[in-house]
Amino acid sequence: MVKVLAAGKDPKTCRAGELAQGEAVTVGADHGAREILRTMASHKVRRLPVIDGHKLVGIVALAEVAKTVPDATAGDLLESLTSDWRRCRRYPCRPSCEGMS
Repeated sequence: MVKVLAAGKDPKTCRAGELAQGEAVTVGADHGAREILRTMASHKVRRLPVIDGHKLVGIVALAEVAKTVPDATAGDLLESLTSDWRRCRRYPCRPSCEGMS
């Protein structure tokens, strides 16, 4: 809702595709925890759609995957995801913040 209003669009008529940024990053239903974590780290995301063939079968979150790997591995990923936010002039902020310098 915030992005819709910030873009000056009408929430009643705005479609998700109008706000999309780039191509969707997904993981396969058969991907393991380490591969999911690598994908999250390389794309700086905390959630990923899970695809089986061409069908969306779920969403996997960092918190769920972190439970299946050693604490150090999960900690490293969390650190890499938050490092950009800490450089923001207005830290703490959100990843969509315009305060990145």
